[in-house]
Amino acid sequence: MYDNVLIATDGSDKAEGCVDHGLDIAEAMDAKVHALYVVETKASYILTVGLSDEELESYREYGEDAVTEVIESASVRDLGGEGVVRTGRPSEEIVDYAEGNDIDAIIMGKQGHGAIERHLGSTAEKVMRMAETPVTVVAGD
Repeated sequence: MYDNVLIATDGSDKAEGCVDHGLDIAEAMDAKVHALYVVETKASYILTVGLSDEELESYREYGEDAVTEVIESASVRDLGGEGVVRTGRPSEEIVDYAEGNDIDAIIMGKQGHGAIERHLGSTAEKVMRMAETPVTVVAGD
């Protein structure tokens, strides 16, 4: 039923449930795991927090570590996998990756709902609205 499962992760402790659930689905379907981390580069975000090039590179390295951890966990379950780090708007990058890589299911975590997210919508909500692929949102602790 599923050949390719995308696990979108932010590498946080709260994302562990999402990763475990995505790996469970991939294992049940004997699907390839795609782990994706997106470095947020929306101009207003960068201007608000004042990130330098070095700090952006640090986030990219953090993302590499996050996807490597997911792929190593997939390997322990005898699943093939691929880890990818992209830069841009997370919802757009997740949907674009899914469309370009024959993804059958997107698994992602439900993140915090601060003031900005309440007005603009969370990444998960945006992905659910934009994606043609089924999306499963896993609530964290």
